Amino acid sequence: MPVEFLGIAATNDGSETTPRSGAAFDKEYTLRLARAHEDHGWDRVLFAYGSGSPDPAPAAAYVASRLDRLQLLLAHRPNVSYPTFAAKTFATLDQISEGRLTVHFITGGNDHEQGREGDTLTKDERYARTREYIRIVKKIWTTHEPFDHEGEHYRFHDFVSDVFPAQRPRPDVSFGGSSPAAYEAGGAEADVYCLWGEPLARTAEQIEAVKAAAKAAGRTDVPRIQVAFRPIIAPTEELAWEKAHRTLDAIRDRGAAGPKRRHRTGAPENAGSQRLIAIAEAGERYDRALWTPTAAATGGSGNSNALVGTPETVAQALLDYYDLGVDILSARGYDLLGDAVDFGRYVIPIVREEVAKRDAERAARGTLAVVR
Repeated sequence: MPVEFLGIAATNDGSETTPRSGAAFDKEYTLRLARAHEDHGWDRVLFAYGSGSPDPAPAAAYVASRLDRLQLLLAHRPNVSYPTFAAKTFATLDQISEGRLTVHFITGGNDHEQGREGDTLTKDERYARTREYIRIVKKIWTTHEPFDHEGEHYRFHDFVSDVFPAQRPRPDVSFGGSSPAAYEAGGAEADVYCLWGEPLARTAEQIEAVKAAAKAAGRTDVPRIQVAFRPIIAPTEELAWEKAHRTLDAIRDRGAAGPKRRHRTGAPENAGSQRLIAIAEAGERYDRALWTPTAAATGGSGNSNALVGTPETVAQALLDYYDLGVDILSARGYDLLGDAVDFGRYVIPIVREEVAKRDAERAARGTLAVVR
């Protein structure tokens, strides 16, 4: 199966290593970064969600109206809008993009961040709400007759949308998490299941957990698997590791400068971040190129484990994950624009060529078996 690459659709040039140079929504930079992905072999970009960040849906619509091929992954938190409203928003965006939308549903792993927008449910309650929300959105996308809904979190009557997605039967649904509750919800509902980059053995365990959850939910298929990393590449191994340590110093310096907003302190609440911290405490380097100090420096915040090395080394590391069953590779550098261009020029072609070889060899073995 062809491999896919997911980048980031940031609305400004700020990162963990550098403050942004302009407004939170820099229209020119947003389009420039998205175009760099489209021009350098990426398949789609993620429009992330944060409580105080620019709304990702209109940002995605802005990019979709100006680019022809780049696919969109739109992050959405169920607590911020009713599912009837959200389903229409997604369908409209899928029409604007001519069928290039996937929606990533975020349950929320931090009570403090969720509370910033009035969400007071517990983690288990949030997972139950997300499952109900996804099911409603799917039904709205595919139902042309009015219907009622009486659920635990949502109730409405006689609803039917007048706008439907361009994709048939519907856009894909993306979901992520590293807890049993996440596996259960995503295994049941997701078309794509998203994981943060971990050592190969632990990633394999998570993939099996997702497959088991899908089977337990009565599915005959399984979600496609996506894994996310922070690539740090350079022409030689020595230069790559020098760059990695400079990057780590910059992350620490930026963190020491202090955030403008209050953040909850202490151990992270979500299982994904807890896992990243535990992995970092157990060792700095794993497998071919995985490096954990970047995750440790951010408290296991989001996609934060790095892959360090030459383009060839990083490409081979990504292929190790592909061989586990990962077919969507998410990558985001610390210099958002420059790293998107370099990764697209020097890493993506290697991975695509090797995947094509693997697929051809697999097809040849299948043909030989049939002949025999």
